[in-house]
Amino acid sequence: MNIKIRQEQIFDYKLVDDLVEYAFRNVKESDHTEHLLVGRLRKSDAFIPELSLVAEVDERKIVGHILLTKVAIVSGNESVISLAVAPLSVLPEFQKQGIGGELLREAHKRASQLGYSSAVLLGHKDYYPRFGYKKASDFNIEFPFDVPEEYCMAIELFPGALDGVQGIVHYSDPFRI
Repeated sequence: MNIKIRQEQIFDYKLVDDLVEYAFRNVKESDHTEHLLVGRLRKSDAFIPELSLVAEVDERKIVGHILLTKVAIVSGNESVISLAVAPLSVLPEFQKQGIGGELLREAHKRASQLGYSSAVLLGHKDYYPRFGYKKASDFNIEFPFDVPEEYCMAIELFPGALDGVQGIVHYSDPFRI
């Protein structure tokens, strides 16, 4: 299978929204509104078009999507910009074939090229550590959710990027609706 990762374009929006909705349809931990979150994020100041990526197979069939948007890690008067990975979506029939991993690695690469140094996510405790994610608490980073800490993760896109960074992740408004 030949997989191509590219930046999402406006003409992809409807297809991507449908893909995200379908990908999370049978996920019991989901509130099934991830596709609505994507739409809100695209209209926000947190949106970075270069970090909204799609995975294509067979020369144009979109089977996956990842979105990284700006968040802040805040402690007192200190604030550091980071990225939130949300959501990462792959059509069920294409899962477990490495597409999500390719999207994640490419998003990390592009984010670091744009000068971003870290990312955070709320995700599966067994999946994301394969790509370098560690418990956010290892970096003294907290999430504003009542979720077990093994699901709250962070990654340094550059070695030492989170040295001295601590605080609570502040998500953009589209996450709070």
